[in-house]
Amino acid sequence: MDGIVGVVLAAGAGTRLRPLTRLRPKALCPVANVPLVDLALERVRPAVEGVAVNLHHGRRALDPHLPDDVHRSVEAERPLGTAGALGQLRGWIDGRTTLVVNADAWCPGSLAPFAAGWDGERIRLLLAGADELRPDSAIAGALMPWREVAGLDAEPSGLYEASWRAAAEAGRVEVVRHDGPFVDCGTPRQYLDANLRATGGESAVEPGAIVEGRLDRCVVWSDARVYAGESLSCCIRAWSRVTVLAR
Repeated sequence: MDGIVGVVLAAGAGTRLRPLTRLRPKALCPVANVPLVDLALERVRPAVEGVAVNLHHGRRALDPHLPDDVHRSVEAERPLGTAGALGQLRGWIDGRTTLVVNADAWCPGSLAPFAAGWDGERIRLLLAGADELRPDSAIAGALMPWREVAGLDAEPSGLYEASWRAAAEAGRVEVVRHDGPFVDCGTPRQYLDANLRATGGESAVEPGAIVEGRLDRCVVWSDARVYAGESLSCCIRAWSRVTVLAR
């Protein structure tokens, strides 16, 4: 769509998802064998004319993974948060509307219907399972008019504190409720839940993984092996000897 760009936020450390994020950046953790950042790009692309991804933690792995047409915004010294990331991208956004999503949430489906019919003035927020914006709201997508992005600085800050709270108090926020699938993959349990929902309850085994034992509702990464005689249930096998229980 003319005049709209997408920003996929992928610079987080994934602290709550450790030890998995010691092996891969959170944005590269797969759901049903597709990295989270790829799923986020799939959601955004139908609604925008260009897309950017911000990088900090794990950028050496993320950068070569991203398609060539994705604009990289490297936060070299420190992560800038959700608002600071847009502040650093102001020159690239350059007067256009911004569609923002987090790379660490599983939420299948195009965001083009969410962007359609927007009034072009208010911030439009897609809230998972809610009708009212709160500090801890689960955000499935956000449309930011240029005037809301233009005042953001490239300093560590969050969008709720730097923009959304004041805009909501001034009546400049439109909330759209999302009742479809949405999982914040912040913890191993949530990450496993996203995989099971995406596969219909079956184990998700990446190509390249070796499975000789038994699996029950598990995730197995490509560089992992489940040995003969092993029986794994409700866990993530991320490497030959790295198993994360997620019950």
